[in-house]
Amino acid sequence: MNPLLKPFDEAPFAQIKNDHFKPAFEQAIENARAEIEAITTNSDGPTFENTIAALDFSGQSLDRISSIFFNLNSAETNEQIQKIAQEVSPMLTEFSNDITLNVELFEKVKAVYEQKDSLKLSAEQFTLLEKKYKNFSRNGANLPESKKKRLREIDAELSKLKLKFGENVLAETNRYEKLLTRETDLEGLPEGEKDAAAQLAATKGKKGWLVTLDYPSYIPFMKYAKNRALRKELSVAFGSKGFHDDALDNRANVLKLVQLRHERAKLLGYKTHAHFVLEERMAEKPEKVQDFQKELLEKAKPAAEREFKALEIFAKEVDQIDALQKWDGSYYSEKLRQKLFNLDDEQLKPYFKLENVIAGVFQVAEKLFGLRFEEVFDIDKYHAEVKTYRVHDLDGNFISLLYADFHPRAGKRGGAWMTSYKHQYMHNGKNVRPHISIVCNFTRSTTTKPSLLTFNEVTTLFHEFGHALHGMLANTTYPSLSGTSVYWDFVELPSQVMENWCYEQEALQMFATHYETKEPIPMPLIQKIKDSANFQEGMATLRQLSFGLLDMAWHGADPSDIRDVKAHERKAFAGTDLYPDMAETCMSTSFSHIFQGGYSSGYYSYKWAEVLDADAFALFKEKGIFDRKVATKFKEEILSKGGTEKPMVLYKRFRGSEPKIEALLERAGLLKVS
Repeated sequence: MNPLLKPFDEAPFAQIKNDHFKPAFEQAIENARAEIEAITTNSDGPTFENTIAALDFSGQSLDRISSIFFNLNSAETNEQIQKIAQEVSPMLTEFSNDITLNVELFEKVKAVYEQKDSLKLSAEQFTLLEKKYKNFSRNGANLPESKKKRLREIDAELSKLKLKFGENVLAETNRYEKLLTRETDLEGLPEGEKDAAAQLAATKGKKGWLVTLDYPSYIPFMKYAKNRALRKELSVAFGSKGFHDDALDNRANVLKLVQLRHERAKLLGYKTHAHFVLEERMAEKPEKVQDFQKELLEKAKPAAEREFKALEIFAKEVDQIDALQKWDGSYYSEKLRQKLFNLDDEQLKPYFKLENVIAGVFQVAEKLFGLRFEEVFDIDKYHAEVKTYRVHDLDGNFISLLYADFHPRAGKRGGAWMTSYKHQYMHNGKNVRPHISIVCNFTRSTTTKPSLLTFNEVTTLFHEFGHALHGMLANTTYPSLSGTSVYWDFVELPSQVMENWCYEQEALQMFATHYETKEPIPMPLIQKIKDSANFQEGMATLRQLSFGLLDMAWHGADPSDIRDVKAHERKAFAGTDLYPDMAETCMSTSFSHIFQGGYSSGYYSYKWAEVLDADAFALFKEKGIFDRKVATKFKEEILSKGGTEKPMVLYKRFRGSEPKIEALLERAGLLKVS
């Protein structure tokens, strides 16, 4: 029997074959349709329980199968899985539309919604009712039949386009390899990075040193390699993904995606895609996002320009560079950072052995939230490298399963993310606990050294673990409100706030020990980490704002007249440019966050959440970074609540007031900028 169609708790990876997926999807969709039919044909009058709650608990088997399949498509894909994704995505979109455009079902939901003020609902029930009603209204339930038909067509096409966009980016990443056969070409690279490049070449049956566009290979090369011509080649290759006028070119996909999103928004009565999206965000409307980004830009730009000028002068002094280019940025920034702070990643990496950092983030979670993590070996995994943990509280109660996948592979997309294989919810009096996963692309161990993380990789692990905590500590009744099922400009708060502990002596001394000598990280190094935390913060802020501005340029206005993807991008970047443009590159064609992931009209949320996290961590700093009262309040009012109430209500309950942007500006060292 198909293992995906049998009852299971943990994902049965060992039993699943690719051929199981499509039949499982077909059967699960049929079963979910029957559950919807039972709701619509119920002869009793519509109530919260028999309509809204029943709808939320329907299709759970389909949800589990979808989570397994699409997580594999991100973390362990192949041509067959990608082909299945292209086949099942339209099926899932059609099924979703069949629900939201089901007239009888909507009438029942609407009948309950119209009684909302007299039903004496809890805050969570009220939120669920509003969410279900809006899920229908925002997906065409109130449209005439002709427009519903067009909406279905748009959604089916969008689901395929997003997949195709992501497949092209992955294929572009995988097809570029630079084999270096002269050791002089690696001048400047630390020994550990050379070893990693040699080992990568050996795994592919090649002699020499292999450099790829995967982050653990690409970033160190751009940061340390003295050979400027090679840095340029890699920079162009990285920046031109999906921009080669060939079968993997994403320009047509970008234009079609934004046009269809705009058409969809207009069909539903919204001015733009951004207006549609932001209605369900803390920011509420594009104007507020633009004002927020403008305020930050005004604060950051003078600092960024000063920092860039200093970098130009430094590069001129060191290597007589007349015009600083994008492929020079990381290299000279690292050299300048070393000069100013006498600090580089090679000094720090011996203190950040991957296993120690994992143990450290677990210790931080235990001190803050009373969690204990036990690595176990009796849980199915989709790849041998995946680590599995059972999580309990200090009383021994089971909290969650945690999967962790740390290193890059050919079938794994770049970046880092958290996801869920099973949501937390309450059912028949039982608190069903979640199964959470974090996926990263960290530096591998070599034949001579274990996996030693850069400080950026350390903060990335803490970041994704913050998302994982949001999922693991969920304590809600309804699955669709559980864990990270919150507004997108709120979802980054738990992840970004966790990064703060990476800079604190009290936390670092718990886990940052030298992998050979076992000596704790020296106090002077900790001080250097803190001193250098705001190095080029103006430039970093400007860069992040540029991505948010590009996102809004694509989604905040009618895109009908856009013909040239690169030219449109250049206009969006005009106010944030520091480096000269590279004609051969285009960011939009590989901007997976907004064209494949869920961040369209939402990329600003990283900076938005930084305001929340700076303001929230200020309370920890005031009371003590391991203060259990503050941590318990954060757990109970933020982490456990998921999307059960509006984010600002939850935040104010935790903090006592709305967040203040000054907390971020002060932390980033931008308050002194005039």
